[in-house]
Amino acid sequence: MPLHSMAPKYSVDKAPGKYDDYEFNVSEKFKKIAKEELGEDEQKRSQALAQFREWIAKHPHIRACRTDAVFLLRFLRPKKFSVPQACELLEQYLIYRQQFPEWFTKLDPNDPEMAELVDAGFSLPLMERDDQGRRVFLTCIENFDANKYSVKDMIRLHALVVEAALDDEESQIAGFHHFYDARGFSMKHVVMWSLVDLNNFLRKAQFVAPMRHRAVTLMLSMAHKIIEFALSLLTEKIKARVKVCKTNEEAKEYVDVKLLPEEYGGKVPLRVMIDQFKEQLQEKREAILALDEMSIDITKYSDKWANSNILENDESVIGSFRKLQVD
Repeated sequence: MPLHSMAPKYSVDKAPGKYDDYEFNVSEKFKKIAKEELGEDEQKRSQALAQFREWIAKHPHIRACRTDAVFLLRFLRPKKFSVPQACELLEQYLIYRQQFPEWFTKLDPNDPEMAELVDAGFSLPLMERDDQGRRVFLTCIENFDANKYSVKDMIRLHALVVEAALDDEESQIAGFHHFYDARGFSMKHVVMWSLVDLNNFLRKAQFVAPMRHRAVTLMLSMAHKIIEFALSLLTEKIKARVKVCKTNEEAKEYVDVKLLPEEYGGKVPLRVMIDQFKEQLQEKREAILALDEMSIDITKYSDKWANSNILENDESVIGSFRKLQVD
C-alpha cells in the first residue's frame, strides 16, 4: 500500500460483529522480506490476527480499539508474530498515548504549529524507499526554530510523521531508516529539554512505537553532549544501528544520495518533497485524528506505566544531565 493512498476512518469497536476481510497486497519483494525476516505466511498471519482480536475483545481494561488487520499488523510484524509480545506492545502503545495526550492526541496537520513545522521541512518521509525497501525519515534540526516552538511541538510533529506511515504495510515489513541532520543543533535546542521529557520520550517511546527501527544515520558537525546523553538512553539494539557522519559526502555510505533532497545532493528539491507530504497528511488526517477514539483504563497500570518515571531514582543519569546543563 503506497504511502499516499487514501486512508479510511476505521472502527474502534473492540469486539465487532464482523472483522474486515484482509488481502495481502504488496509486491513480491516485500512478501519475500516478510517471509524471510518475519516468518510471515498466510497461516501464521491468520492465526495471529484471530488470537490478537480475541485478546482485545476479552481485555478488561481496553475500552475501544481498532481491530482491522492493517492496524494489528503494526504490532505483530515488529514482534515477528509473537502474539503475547504484540499484545503487550499494543497495550503499552494505548497507555502511552493516554498518559501523554499533549504529545500524542489531536495530531492535526491543520493545527497552526504543526502546519508551520511541516512547511518548514523539520521532519518528513522521503519520496522513495531505499534499496532494502525501508521508508526513510529526514529530520533537519536547523529547520526547527527553538525560539518559536517547544519540545511539545517537536514531539507532536514527530508523532504525526510516524502515525502517517504506520498503516503502510511495506513500511511495516521492511522497517524505517531515520536520517537526522543535527548540524544545526544549538544550545537553544538543549535547554528546551527537561530530564523528565527526555525520559518520557526517548526511554519510553522506543519501547512502545510499533515499528521496525532498521537504521539510524546521525549527521553532526561537532560532538554535542546532550546528543551523546540522548543516545545513551537508547536500547543496545538501536544504538548498534546508529551511524554517525559529518558531511553529505560521508552520509553516502549509509543512505542512497538519490533519495535525499536536492539540498543534500539528490535530485528532488526539499520543497517538492514537503508539498507532497502535505498532500499525504490531508489524505490521512481523519484516520489519524480517529486514533483518539481508542481508549484504555490507565488507572489499572499505575504501578508499571501510568505514573512511572524510570529515571527518578537513577542518580547517575540525573547527575549526567545536570552536568550537561552546567557545561
